[in-house]
Amino acid sequence: MGAVPSTPRWGSELSQDTAEYLIGTFIGDKTFPVDSDYWQKLLELPFDLHWPANRVEQACETFARNNGSTRHLAKILIHLTWCLQELLSNPGAQSMASMKAVNASYISSVFLKYSIENLTSENLEDLYLSLDESETVKSNIRKDESIISMVMHAVLSYIGKVEISPKTYLLHHELLNFMLIAMSTQLLSGPSPGPNDVHPFIDAAMSEESSLVGLVVHKLLLNYITRPRSKSSSSYTLLSEENQLGVLKRVGSAAANIVLLPLSYFVNTSMEASRSQLADSSINILLILIHYRKCILVESVKSINASLTSESLLKDETYFAENPYCKALENVKDVEFDRVDIEGNAHSGPLVRLAFASLFDTLGMCLADETAVLLLYALVHGNSDFLEYVLVRTDIDTLLMPLLETLYDASRRTSNQIYMVLIILLILSQDASFNASIHKLILPSVPWYQERLLHQTSLGSLMVIILIRTVKYNMSKMRDVYLHTNCLAALANMAPHVHRLSSYASQRLVSLFDMLSRKYAKLAEIKNDKMLMIDSEPKDDDKLPEDMSAELHIYTDFLRIVLEILNAILTSALPRNPEVIYAIMHRQEVFQPFRNHPRFNELLENIFSVLDFFNSRMDAQKLDGEWSVEKVLQVINTNCRFWRGDGMKMFTQLRFTYEQESHPEEFFIPYVWQLVISRSGFSFNPGRINLFPVELPVEVSYGAVEGNPDQMLLTVKESVESSV
Repeated sequence: MGAVPSTPRWGSELSQDTAEYLIGTFIGDKTFPVDSDYWQKLLELPFDLHWPANRVEQACETFARNNGSTRHLAKILIHLTWCLQELLSNPGAQSMASMKAVNASYISSVFLKYSIENLTSENLEDLYLSLDESETVKSNIRKDESIISMVMHAVLSYIGKVEISPKTYLLHHELLNFMLIAMSTQLLSGPSPGPNDVHPFIDAAMSEESSLVGLVVHKLLLNYITRPRSKSSSSYTLLSEENQLGVLKRVGSAAANIVLLPLSYFVNTSMEASRSQLADSSINILLILIHYRKCILVESVKSINASLTSESLLKDETYFAENPYCKALENVKDVEFDRVDIEGNAHSGPLVRLAFASLFDTLGMCLADETAVLLLYALVHGNSDFLEYVLVRTDIDTLLMPLLETLYDASRRTSNQIYMVLIILLILSQDASFNASIHKLILPSVPWYQERLLHQTSLGSLMVIILIRTVKYNMSKMRDVYLHTNCLAALANMAPHVHRLSSYASQRLVSLFDMLSRKYAKLAEIKNDKMLMIDSEPKDDDKLPEDMSAELHIYTDFLRIVLEILNAILTSALPRNPEVIYAIMHRQEVFQPFRNHPRFNELLENIFSVLDFFNSRMDAQKLDGEWSVEKVLQVINTNCRFWRGDGMKMFTQLRFTYEQESHPEEFFIPYVWQLVISRSGFSFNPGRINLFPVELPVEVSYGAVEGNPDQMLLTVKESVESSV
């Protein structure tokens, strides 16, 4: 091929032949030692050529064939490490050092991605990410340190320690893309992490010291909360090929279909749009890191009672290694808190200090996006300090309104997104102060609610309306027991604290009982018809289907929960809720069929005691003409003062708490990667994805997996507390 041309100066014209030669040499079968001048020439190459998709694919195929002997992927990762080490040790380094790091990161990303998704076996050693034993290297590469550990340490160090500025932005973005690709080995594994799964890059990230882990989590969160404050700029701006620089940039093939920003785009575009893209990349990486689980196999020998047998049993046991990034997120503290108080409290794992106010506001702005919902869930479930901060905010509507709007638009959302929103609401409803405060916050209007005008409605009333609406939607569309349970659990937690529930919310609450009762009656009728058929024409195979009996039992439980919700309002907050009394009186006939039901009769006794009291007060009124709503409410309000609750039975208060399943990774890891693939512009060979189902050979659609009751992370635990 001839001699390597002399190194061009940055910014000077470079012939296409020179660029073709340098790239061709990199993918070819000629080997260059890691300390050869060739690498400097390659990394100083100003990529300004455009290759069509088929050429990129061919280049990747050629590279994959030759990499086993040339080890060029390992060598360019070493040079990426050296470039980052130089920038870390000399923050004022020239732009050339930064651009070399950008080029090394980009070239590594393209060919590493192709190599991962086209492995011919499950053995990741086929990536050849080590040097040949005959290779002599500089003294600053330790023989006992793997190249993977070395490059991941350098990448994480740069991301965590170097501030983002116009000069460093492009490299930060390329390194986040590199991390995403390096961690994509997870797509090759099944949905349940096993001890044989190998993810060398992400395992290297997990082995970093806690101080660096804390810096990385802090920087990723900081990138997220410093995004532009407008919803319109929060989505990705995908660039056309004509506007992109680079011999391999944005070619649309599975080999290199990743969103990367050329320097010209960054310079010519607003900082806001760029910040938004960096924020999205950062949260993708953070979600992958915090949900990773390393499954480890341990062989333990357990001896059993010698009187039974003299043999010893060898049992394989697995456990999950602790995730330091998850711990770091759990330990995030508000920067506004006094440092002495924080340092005086014992904590495990890295400590991260962040402005909770900014994080709260950013989440409120972005909760229409599923990744933001996942981050909010991770924070309110795992970080007690952030949950406490959310609960004491007087503007809780900042978070609740977008969450409720998501439920309102359930038909246009994925089932997983609906589940996560409901779990967040359930977690918040476990707090009594939250349940009290949402009824004090009055909303002037709810513009996105189309069925009727909601004017001067409390946030608590809106939450009741939306949760009931979600139950109705679920009954007609999704028919998911877990979704019903979550909605009713949150309503039950709220019930004792209801204050001035609106007319519409009160009506919907009684309608919820009516809706569930009609479903129950239909199931009971089918059951009775089936039983009569069995009695009249007995056959050996005639029996009531188990799923029908189970469904009837489930709806019996749902009806009881709704009755307990009404009872909690009537026994704890009747004088404060005249509209609830009116709604029960207006639809009192819906309760009559269940008055003698063994599961409901005690609860209905209280409801009929209230009805008897207020009906008698109505009868005592001598009224000329018909009753109007206003006159009925006037009587109810007047007689609420005389209500003493005599004869009412006091039941133990229902309280539901959320508990995560024992193996949440089976839900979260596939879910996170589906979101990453659908939102990041990152594609992966669908034929190699084992992490979640992919329809082949049609073009893959990366929607969320529908909820499977056997695999869902949701467990609602009912605990009973004595009422005061």
